[in-house]
Amino acid sequence: MLSTEKIIEIADQHSTPLYILDKEALENRINEIKAILGEGVTLCYAMKANPFFVDAFKHLNTKYEVCSPGEFAICEREKVNMKDIVLSGVNKEKADICHVLNDCGGVGVYTVESKEQYSLLSECAREAEVTIDVLLRVTSGNQFGLDEEDIKDIVKNREKYPELNIRGVQCYTGTQKKKFDIIKSEIEWLDGLCDSLYADYGFKAEELEYGPGLPVSYFGDAAYDNKYDMLKELAALLENYKAKYSITLEMGRYLVAECGIYVTGIADIKKNKGQQYVIVDGGINHVNYYGQAMAMKIPAYSYVKADGTIVKDRNVMSRLNGTDDEKWTICGSLCTVADLIVKNLPIGTPECNDKIIFYNIGAYSITEGIYLFLSRKMPVITACNKDGSVEVYRDVICSDRINSRQNLLS
Repeated sequence: MLSTEKIIEIADQHSTPLYILDKEALENRINEIKAILGEGVTLCYAMKANPFFVDAFKHLNTKYEVCSPGEFAICEREKVNMKDIVLSGVNKEKADICHVLNDCGGVGVYTVESKEQYSLLSECAREAEVTIDVLLRVTSGNQFGLDEEDIKDIVKNREKYPELNIRGVQCYTGTQKKKFDIIKSEIEWLDGLCDSLYADYGFKAEELEYGPGLPVSYFGDAAYDNKYDMLKELAALLENYKAKYSITLEMGRYLVAECGIYVTGIADIKKNKGQQYVIVDGGINHVNYYGQAMAMKIPAYSYVKADGTIVKDRNVMSRLNGTDDEKWTICGSLCTVADLIVKNLPIGTPECNDKIIFYNIGAYSITEGIYLFLSRKMPVITACNKDGSVEVYRDVICSDRINSRQNLLS
């Protein structure tokens, strides 16, 4: 994990607001997760969590879940091995599938979200004169995936679609699951479905792809040490299924959340009706923590003075000492009362140009933030390599150029 000093060095070089992706932390985390899961389990990175990490995953021996033509285009530009891609998404269009098949040589596997998609994939494969591997996505009761009866019908009539090789089933039911019993019951349910498909139609599922939705702690003391307790329970459970299936675990947040950092600088300080406010040069358009309601919860953070003095350091155990520190409500630069990042954050006596570092920002914040609101500049995105060198992944983008008529641009 990057030291606070290194983070400030990067922020001083590139200014704030700023994202820093920690590639060494990512590699360490993936290796630790793989070691816990053991042989027979493949990781699939749900790249929607942070597409800027796509290149960093290329040497980590994982798959990529790709859910849109735009995400696929990113993989093309990053020269991702097409065989590592699981082409997913509820809306697949013929032109996009034909591009994948005819121009890119196809991908590793395609998910099937509906009977209509099944027919469409068959049509595209037949026209390209190829056979493709597919996974049947099982719905958990929402708009995603196939009803179990539809899956049974597809499997029953699979010989009518020789262009499609059904590898098995896929299922994702949601993120941030707090109870392992939910994950256990879902895996048992999927295994039972596969057993029934074999008993009724002689179809043996070779692959089971599952999104466990393991939780990431964002607030309080737990945010400083995201442990692997539930992953270890999952690893023990999967031992019972490794001989039966080729297992793929699809995860996004759990893989990358800890590997991203956000730095913002103090632009103004004020007290209104007894409440102390700090205005920073970032805001809720850049920071998005799952489960953060009305900024009432405190995420992992460090506080650094303009001269480099570290007041609060997430890297040392004394990080939360000093309960008498003055507490300030941290607000962003958007003209909306909703732009509250954290209420009553203990930072002492703030001054302009001080910096606040927010951790566990590697998943979703970069893409889910309401970037275009108020036409403010979009932050620089950097990545720190294992050798300490820093790359600029995206420089400053002025969103006013996006938020105006094209014929007015110059």
